[in-house]
Order: sequence, then C-alpha cells, then structure tokens
Amino acid sequence: MALDCYLSAKQSLNPNKRGNSYELLGFDFMIDEDFRTWLIEVNTNPYIGLHNKGMSHIIPEMFKDMHKITIDPIFDPETTDLPSEENDFKIGKFDLLYSREKGVNKRRDPQEGVYPI
Repeated sequence: MALDCYLSAKQSLNPNKRGNSYELLGFDFMIDEDFRTWLIEVNTNPYIGLHNKGMSHIIPEMFKDMHKITIDPIFDPETTDLPSEENDFKIGKFDLLYSREKGVNKRRDPQEGVYPI
C-alpha cells in the first residue's frame, strides 16, 4: 500500500527536482477484525516523538536505517556496519521498497499476494 501511494504521487513530490533529497512520510494503518489492512492516512509531517517505551527503540533505529539508505551512499559513512553487497536493499529492520536508480521495485502483485522476484 505504501509503495502504491508513493508511485501514485511521485510526480508531485519534489516539485523543484532537487537532487539528493528525501522526505519522511508517516503512514497510518488499521487492521480490522478479519486481519485486513486499511490505509487511514499519509502524513507529510509525521509526529516522531516517543509515545511510549516501545517507541524509544523503534524511532532511533528507523533514523539510523533511513540514513544508511539515503545519506551513506552519497557521503562516506563513519561506521563500518554497512550491509553486504548481496543484501544491499535490506537495511536493519527496514526494506528499500522502490528505487528507480537501483532497479528496486517490491510492489506486491495483488493477484498473487506475493512480491515479484
């Protein structure tokens, strides 16, 4: 769902065509009694505060992984815990879903319910 939202709006994101830029979006989902996932909204200015103790681990990890995906390929990272070549698109607990430059597109096929290989 997140990738479909991005692909549907990518022409309006970064209207000034700035290079080496990214945007953090907040996706709100709900799971119903039949375990179906529903997208509630997408926030362009998500709240990234620590709501509870569980978030105190998730938020810092998210930023660490986000910087590995966005900044480390451009600037030399200070740390050496970068992903291996074979696992380039799996960063920490987050996956790179789409990159035109890297040829990554993990859009789920709605007919099959699986990710294309």
